[in-house]
Amino acid sequence: MNPKLQTVLLAGTLVFATAASAVTIEIQSDQPGAKINPAMWGIFFEDINFGADGGLYAELVKNRGFEFPDPLMGWTKISPSLAKGDLSVRDDAPFNAANPHYLRLQSEGTAPFGVSNEGFRGLGLRQGEAYDFSAQVRGVVGSPALSLQLYGADGTLLDAVQLKGFSSGWKKVTATLHPKDTDANARLCVLVDGKGAVDIDMVSLFPQHTWKNRPGGLRADMVQMLADMKPGFLRFPGGCIVEGSVLERRYQWKNTIGPVEERKLLINRWNYEFLHRPTPDYFQSFGLGFFEYFQLCEDIGAQPLPILNCGMACQFNSGELCPLDQLGPYIQDALDLIEFANGPTNSTWGAKRAALGHPGPFNLKMLGVGNEQWGQPYIDRYARFATVLKEKHPEIQLVSAAGPSPDDERFKFAWPKLRELNADIVDEHCYAKPDWFLANTHRYDHYDRNGPKVFMGEYAAQSVAIVSTKNKNNLDCALAEAAYMTGLERNADVVCLASYAPLFSNAEAWQWTPDLIWVDSLHVYGTPNYYVQQLFARNRGDVVLPVTLSGIETSTAGVQNLYASATRDDQAGEIILKVVNPGAAAIETQINLEGIADIEPKVKATVLTSAGLNEGNSFHAPRNVAPVETDLNVDGPHLTHTFTQHSFTVLRIKTR
Repeated sequence: MNPKLQTVLLAGTLVFATAASAVTIEIQSDQPGAKINPAMWGIFFEDINFGADGGLYAELVKNRGFEFPDPLMGWTKISPSLAKGDLSVRDDAPFNAANPHYLRLQSEGTAPFGVSNEGFRGLGLRQGEAYDFSAQVRGVVGSPALSLQLYGADGTLLDAVQLKGFSSGWKKVTATLHPKDTDANARLCVLVDGKGAVDIDMVSLFPQHTWKNRPGGLRADMVQMLADMKPGFLRFPGGCIVEGSVLERRYQWKNTIGPVEERKLLINRWNYEFLHRPTPDYFQSFGLGFFEYFQLCEDIGAQPLPILNCGMACQFNSGELCPLDQLGPYIQDALDLIEFANGPTNSTWGAKRAALGHPGPFNLKMLGVGNEQWGQPYIDRYARFATVLKEKHPEIQLVSAAGPSPDDERFKFAWPKLRELNADIVDEHCYAKPDWFLANTHRYDHYDRNGPKVFMGEYAAQSVAIVSTKNKNNLDCALAEAAYMTGLERNADVVCLASYAPLFSNAEAWQWTPDLIWVDSLHVYGTPNYYVQQLFARNRGDVVLPVTLSGIETSTAGVQNLYASATRDDQAGEIILKVVNPGAAAIETQINLEGIADIEPKVKATVLTSAGLNEGNSFHAPRNVAPVETDLNVDGPHLTHTFTQHSFTVLRIKTR
């Protein structure tokens, strides 16, 4: 037997209680409290850490349109000793005016001559899978062929194909390649074979195996990780990239729909944000755009929660403001987005959605106005948005911002103002050490029950410090977050949405850590934090059940030795008890299910634990810290249970 599983089984045996235990967990099973938002536990996607290009968007070619400021970034000239040729980036008579640059390759025919693309820290190729190449090509001089070659990191030729017969006008050419080996750091060569010249643009290499096998779609293994969470909502397209460092670089959703060749490239704010983690090749091609985000929400059963710029650039950067009397285009973008998502096919933007292949609405119910803004300038702009949007679309709930901190002066200024404006939902953020989360599980116990609802939109325990490159996704942080989430769940009448952030991180190109899911060009794994989020989302329940803890210990800093919340799943007829033991000692408890005559003799127990708090997962050990499930024998609604040290436990108890 797996030693970890054996430990869980021994610590998790349930028996009929014959004597009082040190800690009592009393659940008022017949006194249901607040209803839980079905969408409560969700995910927040931000295009950070190469989350879109080089991540969720499955395109393997970097700078496919030669539109980076350095137009050959990602490309290397391939010129063997016998080859004679020249290359140049041009913009006369382009394939598409929105992306005007293209590459001209000219060869004297002495040997193949061309370029090689490195991908996003290497092209990840799998043996036995097919990869679709495409490019826009125009013949210029002569009739040379194009030789397409895939090479492994060690120089092994993985596959090759040749294309011929190019016309004097732009034409899309395609080919399919089948690499003979798996390689995480492959490269693609595009070579002119024969004397002459050709122009190339929009060079692309896509795996045929994408999510739902959609051509030009999303990376299947990364989407599967999201689907496996069973999230209630997906917030997109990010945080600070929505704002931009200046307004000219803000995210504009209308530039992200339609043919990919018409989506204008934009520098990513995380390209230049951190001196200690520069990523000069981080741009947004918008191959993953707003239509794809809405489609993804539908695929994984999550409500869409788009966030739009409110006329303010990131206040950590320029803080540039759109004058209040010039907000009209920003507000119109919001109105048009609602029509794009929900409007009939005979409306302007509903027709655009239908033309993209989705005649039915996306059922948008929520919209964020601004990301993480603060101060009177934000309040003034939010008020302008709210006045118009509430008049024309009262069915849409608006998410407003309360700044980047959970308790500073910016936060304290925002809340009364937003309350006066009758805000629907206020977005709170917090990145802090694990002890903050452990000490703040009662944060929402005393919030105004009649005021705006809370969206805990960005939070993650930092093992070292905010922005530290040494932060780790370890069990210590995961348990602190789980304890905090029991407080969110207990207060589901106030907290209606919650999501960890950031979501994805490319292990070879990240700007921020910790992150929920780590990837490289071929692999993906969930952190202990991921499994905490998954366990809450999969075990949500419909209503909160009151829980009383007796006999627990609390430090002077407000840290408890045990945390708990309970809900009821009406359809399954089950009580769901979540308990976090962050300490180094196992804790024996007596669990009393008040108002229940009897329960089924088996309880499903799921435990997340490991040998130590510093334990985490990796590409080599992706499930080192992962949930273990077992069935436990029980006898009646009054029982004892020992919660193992350093653990998060979910008990599903079926009532009779």
